[in-house]
Amino acid sequence: MSMRATGTFDIDSWDQQPYDDRDGVQMARTRVAKTFHGEIEGTSTAELLMVGAPNGSAAYVGMERIVCRVHGRTGSFVLLHDAVRSATTQSATWSIVPDSGTGELQGLRGAAQITIEPDGGHTFTLDYDLD
Repeated sequence: MSMRATGTFDIDSWDQQPYDDRDGVQMARTRVAKTFHGEIEGTSTAELLMVGAPNGSAAYVGMERIVCRVHGRTGSFVLLHDAVRSATTQSATWSIVPDSGTGELQGLRGAAQITIEPDGGHTFTLDYDLD
C-alpha cells in the first residue's frame, strides 16, 4: 500500500567547498545538515557534488542519510539526489536507495519531492511503500 508523508525541513548548515572554478563554471563539494518537521521528523546529513554554470544553469548529485520517524516508524534511509536546471528547464529526482532502510523503515522504497516555497521554506513529500 502506497503512503505519503509530508513535512518541512530547515537547513541547519551548508558547507560548500569549491574544488574547480574556471571559465564561469564552478564545481564544489557541499555538506548539508537538515532538521525535518511534520509527518517526517528527524535529521539528515547530505554530501552533494554541485556545478554552477553561466546563465543560471546548475546541476548536482548527492547522497543523504535521513534518520527519522515516518508515520510513527523509526529508522533511517538513504536518498539519492539528481537535479539539473537551465534557463528554460529543470528536472530533479530524489529516490530512496533500495535496501537502505533500517529499523522500522527496513524495506522502505519510493521517492521524494522537494518544493521551495515563495517565502523560502522547504516542503518535503515522501511517497513510499514499506514491506
